[in-house]
Amino acid sequence: MSQENMTTSDPETTNTESDQLIDTDPGRGGLDESSGRGSVTSANTVIEARNVNVWYNDDQALNDIDMRIPKKQVTAMIGPSGCGKSTFLRCINRMNDLVDAARIEGELLFNGKNVYDSDVDPVALRRRIGMVFQHPNPFPKSIYDNVAYGLRLQGKTDNMDQRVEDALKSAALWDEVKDRLDESGTDLSGGQQQRLCIARAIAPDPEVLLMDEPASALDPVATSQVEDLIADLAEEYTVVIVTHNMQQAARISDKTAVFLTGGELVEFDDTQKIFENPESQRVEDYITGKFG
Repeated sequence: MSQENMTTSDPETTNTESDQLIDTDPGRGGLDESSGRGSVTSANTVIEARNVNVWYNDDQALNDIDMRIPKKQVTAMIGPSGCGKSTFLRCINRMNDLVDAARIEGELLFNGKNVYDSDVDPVALRRRIGMVFQHPNPFPKSIYDNVAYGLRLQGKTDNMDQRVEDALKSAALWDEVKDRLDESGTDLSGGQQQRLCIARAIAPDPEVLLMDEPASALDPVATSQVEDLIADLAEEYTVVIVTHNMQQAARISDKTAVFLTGGELVEFDDTQKIFENPESQRVEDYITGKFG
């Protein structure tokens, strides 16, 4: 089941239960010592995976994943097709709940709270952890209503015009659409649509922004615009991006996680170290194109 098809339904049908069911107290974050993988400490950890395993029916997609994702940085996940990158991304905000065949074990902590605890509302969680998908999926509504929709769902209707403008500015789209806010979001170019989806994702002010191949369907100019935007977004948000483009990961990320066949996280470290001096021979072989 494609992620695009899972998320393009009219959001008016979305559950609107309270956001209070997800604990976001950063003081509860993880262990005290360095993880040993990329030296991400508990003090700056937003997301932590502890022995995360995922199966689709009998096929294991992720194998004992341990990782700490630091706040207000860009973390890239790379690896060959089918290695579990997107599966892990979808675990973070429980999108895999929508896949009947998926079974998840282990802990996945958001600011110290396991997102799979029974008292966590997945809808509220996804308001704190936004997501942008591979193919732009604006709603068949005006540009303004696309951005405003999440705010309306949460009852954040005060200063709506300013909130919409701020989100479009943060997505580097305001100057291009400020005189056409009543036009349909689907009438924009592909790159503009993707930036509109980013504006829609950040309008409710999440803490984390997940991006699954956000530029793979775009032309080089639009890709460059999105990459520049990601760097700006990391000043305010924690950004986690899946990409097949290793050069893109090297350009835009602070940390890089390398997933290889079998759903294994082989190495996670500073991006410069991953690309210039990886510890694993398997990672070096993948980076240098010997396989994958």
